[in-house]
Amino acid sequence: MQSSRLFTFLVLLFSTISLTAQDLTPADLLKRSINYHDPKGKWGKIPLSLQLRETRPGGPDRMTTVAIDPKKGQFELDQNRNGDQIGILIKNDDCVFTLNGSNDISEADREKLRLNCDRAKSMRNYYTYLWGLPMKLQDEGTMLGEVKRTTFMERDAYSLKVMYDPEVGSDIWYFYFDPSTYALIGYRFYHDEAANDGEYITLEGEAQLKDFRLPKQRKWYTHKEDKFLGEDILE
Repeated sequence: MQSSRLFTFLVLLFSTISLTAQDLTPADLLKRSINYHDPKGKWGKIPLSLQLRETRPGGPDRMTTVAIDPKKGQFELDQNRNGDQIGILIKNDDCVFTLNGSNDISEADREKLRLNCDRAKSMRNYYTYLWGLPMKLQDEGTMLGEVKRTTFMERDAYSLKVMYDPEVGSDIWYFYFDPSTYALIGYRFYHDEAANDGEYITLEGEAQLKDFRLPKQRKWYTHKEDKFLGEDILE
């Protein structure tokens, strides 16, 4: 009699779990993941500094320090590229560059190292977007798509499809979340999904930085060739 009741209880329990997964909305999933990574809601409100080691196949490691100060509207990047120390400061829409500690940079070096404001802002957007996930999925112009129960790198996961207003971006993204903790475990993007272009990114480990839970390692691969492109490590 007891075993029969236990069986009935388990059936009801798993039916409830399945129903919950089916009814999980995109906004609910994102909210739960943000509550995991940024439980106090401080992203975009407090200064943050990241020290990164970026590796690329066939090249030297690149050491990068990123400092973000939202209240000042300021982004700073200090990066060692092939022996050159490059500094970028963006305050609001103004850009200042240094090369090996000097503001006196020749036009040839500016062109060679791509030290221009458009490129600097692209780098700001790159670092703040990727290290600000999943919180950055709340930004204006983000369109949340469907939620599915799936797998990512042989791990059980929820997937969330994300597209953007054409004025923001044209890529299609899929983000993957642990179904127990709602931690972000990876993502992929396509320029043309039918062509299977773009890349997928795996996240490994976790670092507690101030009040945030951020990925310790990020690895990049192509979809078509499954080619390893590099790794970013939060030091």
